[in-house]
Amino acid sequence: MPEKIPPTNENISADSSGNLRRVIEVTSAKLGQAYGNSVPDILQAVREHLKMEVAFVAEFSHGQRVFRYVDSSWANNPVKVGGANPLEESYCQRVIDGRLPELINNAQTHPVTAQMEVTFAVPVGAHMSVPIRLSDGSIYGTFCCFSRSADISLNLRDLNLMRVFAELAGKMIERDRFTYRNAHAIHQRIHAALDGEILHIMYQPIVELAGAEVTGFEALSRFVTNPMRSPDQWFRDAHAVDLGIELEMKAIEIAIQIIPRLNHNLDLAINVSPETILAQRFEQMLARMDSLGHLVLEITEHAAVERYEEIAAQLKPYRDKGLRIAVDDAGAGYASFRHILNLEPDRIKLDMSLTRDIDIDPARRALAAALVHFANDTGSILVAEGVETSAEAATLMELGVRKAQGFFLGRPLTLQSLQQSGWIGDATLSSTII
Repeated sequence: MPEKIPPTNENISADSSGNLRRVIEVTSAKLGQAYGNSVPDILQAVREHLKMEVAFVAEFSHGQRVFRYVDSSWANNPVKVGGANPLEESYCQRVIDGRLPELINNAQTHPVTAQMEVTFAVPVGAHMSVPIRLSDGSIYGTFCCFSRSADISLNLRDLNLMRVFAELAGKMIERDRFTYRNAHAIHQRIHAALDGEILHIMYQPIVELAGAEVTGFEALSRFVTNPMRSPDQWFRDAHAVDLGIELEMKAIEIAIQIIPRLNHNLDLAINVSPETILAQRFEQMLARMDSLGHLVLEITEHAAVERYEEIAAQLKPYRDKGLRIAVDDAGAGYASFRHILNLEPDRIKLDMSLTRDIDIDPARRALAAALVHFANDTGSILVAEGVETSAEAATLMELGVRKAQGFFLGRPLTLQSLQQSGWIGDATLSSTII
């Protein structure tokens, strides 16, 4: 009995245009969303649904067909991730340029594929291949399935399924490419900060409100580059690419160089995340320091922390030597209150969102007053951030807040300004990181 001739590419394309959305809806429900959120998930779901032995995504690159993703139930499958062969020798190229149909029920009897050595070498029986197009219309490669035996049951509906999921795979590939490029750009940007002169430290005065006396400084990171980006963005990006601890340590090591030169009654607050506190490099830095009584660690994490016991144990021997702990951004969210309750800080930093307009907002005054009572009962000192007017400063002092910082009280200073103002000794600081 003569073999049934499979539909041509032209007939398939005409038929599929009106059914594409219906196919994706029906098929997605049928597969129970099994394709998940990655290209390998898609390959496995489609291959199993079509009862094929091998599914793969191949990229066309410099005249080669490179296998980027492979799923197979065949133990000796010759198609391996990272493998490649000349594109012109492949089914894929012939499908793309129209020399082969996208659906071949039996490659060993098809007039074109029966003449190709690979058909019998693999061997290839049933074969389906559709292009993967990117959003700019360019062809990335192909989405393919094949089995060693023929399958005359495969039809247009199955091919439409392949097309739908090839479209989805293309979107995921573009998403992954964007993620990779973005991560690569972030890596380069962070390494430039680690290796060059982009990162600078400014020192903002912390003032005793009752006497307007400067009692210390907070070290603030500034990144001098175009386009300008906030320090929060820099550190968030660094943590996203596993360089957060390195960047924090770079900033800390620059900042603490002033400690040996600080006047006797001054201290320095540095921002540090829980991850960095638990890092060996940070502990080694603390162990080398002789003047821990001048150092205040401001724990900056805005998310919940589950390793409080480790953090407390790590810091205890250094707190016994004079190191102090501050919890940043109190009142800005639930996480900061958890830090306060679990870490028993020496200082509690009142977030600027509560400080702003506190002189005219009864709700802010009430919450600040509650925190003042809490700080007094627990032996902590409350430090208000972001004070920008005399009225805010006066209200805070009336409420019992002892210390504050902000533009009204003192703008961040450069190292040179600290020296000129006499806050640190005149001796030239070493440019070597401690």
